[in-house]
Formats: sequence, structure tokens, C-alpha cells
Amino acid sequence: MVELGKFERKEFKSSSLQDGHTKMEEAPTHLNSFLKKEELTFHRKRKWELDSYPIMLWWSPLTGETGRLGQCGADACFFTINRTYLRHHMTKAFLFYGTDFNIDSLPLPRKAHHDWALFHEESPKNNYKLFHKPVITLFNYTATFSRHSHLPLTTQYLESIEVLKSLRYLVPLQSKNELRKRLAPLVYVQSDCDPPSDRDSYVRELMAYIKVDSYGECLRNKDLPQQLKNPASMDADGFYRIIAQYKFILAFENAVCDDYITEKFWRPLKLGVVPVYYGSPSITDWLPSNKSAILVSEFSHPRELATYIRRLDSDDGLYEAYVEWKLKGEISNQRLLTALRERKWGVQDISQDNYIDAFECMVCTKVWDNIRLQEKGLPPKRWEAEDTHLSCPKPTVFAFSPLRALPLSSLREMWISSFEQSKKEAQALRWLVDRNQNFSSQEFWGLVFKD
Repeated sequence: MVELGKFERKEFKSSSLQDGHTKMEEAPTHLNSFLKKEELTFHRKRKWELDSYPIMLWWSPLTGETGRLGQCGADACFFTINRTYLRHHMTKAFLFYGTDFNIDSLPLPRKAHHDWALFHEESPKNNYKLFHKPVITLFNYTATFSRHSHLPLTTQYLESIEVLKSLRYLVPLQSKNELRKRLAPLVYVQSDCDPPSDRDSYVRELMAYIKVDSYGECLRNKDLPQQLKNPASMDADGFYRIIAQYKFILAFENAVCDDYITEKFWRPLKLGVVPVYYGSPSITDWLPSNKSAILVSEFSHPRELATYIRRLDSDDGLYEAYVEWKLKGEISNQRLLTALRERKWGVQDISQDNYIDAFECMVCTKVWDNIRLQEKGLPPKRWEAEDTHLSCPKPTVFAFSPLRALPLSSLREMWISSFEQSKKEAQALRWLVDRNQNFSSQEFWGLVFKD
């Protein structure tokens, strides 16, 4: 038996992050951007010294740190991946990385003072059962892409307002019009093919009505220079220069979830290319201005979208309306401005904590708040995650998709069966965790397939 939605997982190997943490090589590449924050180094502290600090046990070994005394404002907590601290009386919280959360081993029985905290910035394809109420509500604290999370990561792929305003890569419209003699109006760069959003079906249909230059492994009809073919080069200057030549880019997420917004959306805005966006239904809440992206959801069929893009392509005035905000350096979206100003972490910013540090400190601070309440004889505050902290609808395929005539074994249809099975997995896991005893995989799968 396998937990569907995780079949793409590869073997993990330890590697170092820029901030001194250790991570697994197959973790999302943007985790590499961590920068080290100030910390207190733990050097074989005596037991009585360790007893002075709450222990935060990373049950998913995301950081790879065997022991670190981290400072969080006026508070300090001991962070570790060492599971021998499981029964230590100062262990107050268990930290989980969502992509690695599985049923094989959980810290059970769970004591009343054991908080569970989830860090999960990825889409549902990495671990579908987390996206159902029975499982997400097992956690006390969350850091997810949802704005409703305790530590929202919605802008995790956006460094700053300044990079949005930057004209560094902007190619003037007159030059883009000249480049159109050899380039398509639209560019598509994807190598993760046939994900839950069914984006390749849409793009394949769109290609029947308008020319698209596709550089990735998915629907490829154009090649990148050899030195840029590695997916790790998608943030290289040379890659940016190529993409910046286009008027429009197909910015399609791998899953359709509120607030799940990745570099696919922010990158073209930084480069001065108009994103043709498909993904988060709440994207209008995050646009730099009301007219900064073309939304696929506003068109009933790719044919209509193609007609609209051709119209903008042939009319400089209509096209420039979509980049006017960038040319003027004016971002009117107050929600976006506030989110970037108030977030407690930075992206590639040495002056700020990274979001893993912010997550650790959020949990540490809340644990200390409860310790202080109990010292005063007051009951601790109970924090609980809600289903809005991580929720995505059932995957669908597009109405014009040929898959509707294909057997259920196809990859894209597999996402639908994965979602349905994950609901049963979530219910089974919740029942077993609420029972608060260790359980075997046989017990788990027996419940999943009981009917």
C-alpha cells in the first residue's frame, strides 16, 4: 500500500543550506535561500541547563540539526531532530514538515502538553491527506500558504515590493514587437507535467489557436541553451533575459488552491512580462494592481483567451495597460503591501529571519506564553488549526480534455483517485491518533479500505 500523492518522492540525502541548517535534497528548491539568523550555540550543556528550556522536537528532520539553543526575542528554546527527547519532560512541541508527514511513525501517545506544529508550503500533490479537516485540525500551529494560517506563507516566493517595481529586466515594448518576428506571443516553461491542475491539457488546447513557445519538458517545441536546461537555472540571469523578451507567459500552478501562489506568478511580474494566470481562485487579492495579469478563469475556453491575447498583441495601448503599474512603479494593492510589510520573515534578506526560523520562533513563543500562564496558576491557551489553514478542492480535468475518454489509469486521472483515497486516509489517521496509541501500518490500511 502507498499513500497516494507521494509516489513521486525520491530518496533523500543530507545537504547543507546556506543558513547552516541541513535539509533533504529533494525538498523544494526555494528552501535553499535560507540565511542564518543569530543563535545560541549548544555545546554539551549540562542536563540542568537543558531543563531550563522547552524542547522543540522536529519530528520531520527538515533542519537536520541535532541540537541548537535558538533565541526568539526574550525567549529561548532547544531545537533538535533527536528523537531520544520524545519522552523528555521538557519536550513541549513536535514540529512536522508536511511533505514528510506520514503514518509510519508518529509521536504517540500524545500528552496533553504536547503541541503539534505543521510547516507546509507545498501544494497538495506532496501530501494530499493534510488537506482534509480530520488531519489539518490535529495540529495546534500552522505555517502554510493560506492567509488563514497562524504564520501565512502566501508571499513566500516574493522577495520584496522593490523587485516588483524593478525595471532591471524590462524589455521595452518596441523591442518586444521587433522580437515578435521570431518569437511567439506566449511562452510556457514547465517540466513537471500533468499535475493536479491539468494545466498541460489547457495549454495543449490553447496551442491550437495561438502560437506558444514551450521550453520545458511539458509540450516542448523550443530548446533553451544547454547551460540553462537544468531546472536549477530557472532563477539564472540568462533564463530571465530569455523570458523577459516575451509579451506574455503562461503562469499555471500545479494545483488550484486559495492563496497557493508560486514563482510562476511573481517571476513574470518581476521581469515585466504579463502573466496569463491559472491557479489560486483568490489571486485577485494579491495582484499588484487591478490590471497586471490576465486571468484564465475569466475565459470560457482557450479559444476565447487566444483571441484576447492576439488583440492585446496587436494593440500597443491595450497591452501597455497591463504593464503601466510597473512602468510607473505604482502598486495599489494594500493587502499585498501590508502582507509584505508585516510578515515576520524575509526572502533572501540577511537582515531578517527566514520563514523556518519564524515558524520555530512562533511555536517557541507560544509555548513560553503558556508556561508563564501556568506559572501564574492560569490555564494554558489552546491553539488549534482550522480546515481553512490548508484546504484545496478536488482536482478536475478540463471539459475539452481528451482524458475524459481515457481509462482511469492515466496520470491526470490518478490525481482524482489520489484525492478520494486521501479523504479515507485522513479519516483513518484521525481515528487512530485520537485513540492515542501507537498503531501499525496494517491497522491504518485496514481502516482505509474497511468498506
